[in-house]
Amino acid sequence: MQLPTRLLQRKLNSHKADFGHVLILAGSLKFSGAALLAGEACLRSGAGLVTLGMPKSLCLAVLKIKAKEIMLLPLAETKDKTLDISAFKEIKDFMKKAQVLAIGPGLSDDKSTQSLARKVISEISKPMVIDADGLNALAGHLSILLKRKGIGLPTILTPHPGEMSRLSGISAAKVQAARKKVAKELANDYNCVIVLKGHRTVVAGPKVKTYENTTGNPGMASAGSGDVLTGMIAAFLGQNLNAFEATKYAVYLHGLAGDLAGKEKTQISLIASDIIAKIPAAIRKCS
Repeated sequence: MQLPTRLLQRKLNSHKADFGHVLILAGSLKFSGAALLAGEACLRSGAGLVTLGMPKSLCLAVLKIKAKEIMLLPLAETKDKTLDISAFKEIKDFMKKAQVLAIGPGLSDDKSTQSLARKVISEISKPMVIDADGLNALAGHLSILLKRKGIGLPTILTPHPGEMSRLSGISAAKVQAARKKVAKELANDYNCVIVLKGHRTVVAGPKVKTYENTTGNPGMASAGSGDVLTGMIAAFLGQNLNAFEATKYAVYLHGLAGDLAGKEKTQISLIASDIIAKIPAAIRKCS
C-alpha cells in the first residue's frame, strides 16, 4: 500500500503544530503501560505533539520511563488512582489547544472514570478515537454518538469482537460470522468509522467501501497491541487525513510493523513494544 503524499512529504518550513497535537486520555494504576504504548506509537506515527492525560499520582512514576518527547497532563483521580469525573473541566480547557483526542486504553471500569469517558465523548467537539474502556463506557449508551453524528465530528471506534458484542448487543459469535456486515451497520447508524479488530481487521465507514486488512499475524494477539493501533490512528487523524483514510493506513501499517517485528523476534516472542519499534520501517516500505 502506498501512503498518501501529505503523510510522506513535509514542507521545508513545517512546524510541529502542522502535524497535530494529540491528547490521549489513558491509564490507571493497574494499566499505566497502555497509556505509554499509545503515546509512543502516536509519536512514531508522525504526530507533532503528544500529551498523556493521566491520574495525577501516576505521573511522577511514568515520568521516569516514558519517552522524553511525550508531555503529561496530571488529572484528578479516584481513590483507586483512575481518572475522576471532576477532571472534565481541565480536559475541556486543554482541548482548546489540541486537535485530536484519543480515549480508552487502560482507563479501567471505575464508575467515575466511565462517567467521565461518556461526558468527554458527548461534549468534546474534536476528532476522536475511542478504544478499550472508552468503548465499554459506551455500551448501553450509544445514543451519545448521535450528538457527534449530528454535527459531523470524526469519530473512530476500535472494538475487538467482545467489545463489538457489548456495543451492538449481538453475540461475539454472530459478530465473527458477519464481521463486515456488523461493522458497516454500526458505522452507518452512527456516522463513524469502525475498526473491527482480529484476523483480517475490518475498517468500515459510511459512504465508503469497507476495507479488509491483509497485514498482521497471530503474534500480535498480545497485551498492548491495540493501544499501539489507537496511537497510530490518532496520529494520522492529526495529520489531516479524514477518519476513514487515517484508520485504513494505520491498520495496514500496524499489521506490517507487526509482520516485520515477528520476522525478527518470532511470533511467540512478539510484544507491543516491538511493533512500535518497527513503525519507521513499515512507513519506509510504503513510501
